[in-house]
Amino acid sequence: MVTPNFEAAGLGATDKATPVVGAFYDRFPYPGDPLQDGPPPGYNWRWCNRAARSYCTGVAPMPTAKIRILDAGCGTGVSTDYLAHLNPLAEVLAVDISAGALDVARERLKRSGPPAQVRFEQRSLLDLAGEGPFEHINSVGVLHHLENPLNGLKALAPLLAPGGLLHLFLYADGGRWEIHRIQRSLALLGAASDGEGLRLGRELLNHLPEQNRLRQRHEQRWAIDTSADSNFADMYLHPQETSYNLQRLWQFVEGAQLTFLAFSNREQWKLARFLQGELLERAQALTQQQQWLLVEALDPDISHFEFFLSNAELPSESWGSNETLWEATLERNSCLWGWPGKSLLDQDLTPLSLSNDQFEFMQCLDALRSLDATKAVPVRLKDLNLSWETSKISEIARGLWGAGVLLLGLDN
Repeated sequence: MVTPNFEAAGLGATDKATPVVGAFYDRFPYPGDPLQDGPPPGYNWRWCNRAARSYCTGVAPMPTAKIRILDAGCGTGVSTDYLAHLNPLAEVLAVDISAGALDVARERLKRSGPPAQVRFEQRSLLDLAGEGPFEHINSVGVLHHLENPLNGLKALAPLLAPGGLLHLFLYADGGRWEIHRIQRSLALLGAASDGEGLRLGRELLNHLPEQNRLRQRHEQRWAIDTSADSNFADMYLHPQETSYNLQRLWQFVEGAQLTFLAFSNREQWKLARFLQGELLERAQALTQQQQWLLVEALDPDISHFEFFLSNAELPSESWGSNETLWEATLERNSCLWGWPGKSLLDQDLTPLSLSNDQFEFMQCLDALRSLDATKAVPVRLKDLNLSWETSKISEIARGLWGAGVLLLGLDN
């Protein structure tokens, strides 16, 4: 196997695993999502910065604010494509160690035609000193492929602008129980991270007994995700990966002196999915971290952690004051899918159903402002042409904000 010479390529600081991982992704460019003309379809963990800040703090920045975004480990550009379309005023830097993956990423963005300014570079995320500050850093499914993931997080931390957001995705131990056993089995059978290993991996899963737990789990949960060869290889043949439980995850974050803000898949961490009555009351009396530990214990399907970090404790707004609420600027969340309509999907592909009143509210808002994120004239509650009582308008606005449909901002 020939591995790339990163020092000769001028990539500077790298991790010991970088040459092997870079060669792996040259061979299996990941993710294997097909190229297409035009904007990308709805998908999970795809956030515009304004929606992410609203999610973490309750307040969305003004839509005219220009920001810098780093996609640290962009792969074939799927994440970059969403970031560039959902943040049209942004300047985006997308880096990856794989030249093969970057070739696909450049072609993807060329065909999709995003409005944002995008720059691709073959670089390690460990070698980005001087490129910051970035208001938003996206590093999805990347750090766990470093030999020392903490060094990667420590390299990203100083690139954040003060109060900036860092969105991470890391493997979780619990939901990868079967994956880890298939990985170990293939290693014992001598399957390498190449085309022959790919053949052996698919053959193993096809020939295990139908009642075998590993085969059943693959067919029920992962078969569609791994239909592309590059995705199958990334799951079962990757030469370097680390996974976490919650305790190790918190130690990881503390090791880079960053602040945990929120899980970006909040629904997964709700105790009401598992408990009710007295058990739920007991659970809700626990600290927040204890509640998360309980969810982790009760849900063996958690295969990853996705979450927001910052370099500061960020103030939050709950919009409980009517005076503050009525001075807030209004905008529909651009990360929703299915509008105009009452049945929507949010950033995590969670179904949302709008009531008749909520739908009328959002239609009224749309009538007052276009979807152009550069529109300078703000819209407030008092501007909506609704004949309802002010208390009803406030209640609906808060409900839509809580559901992530409506972004509320402050322009002072």
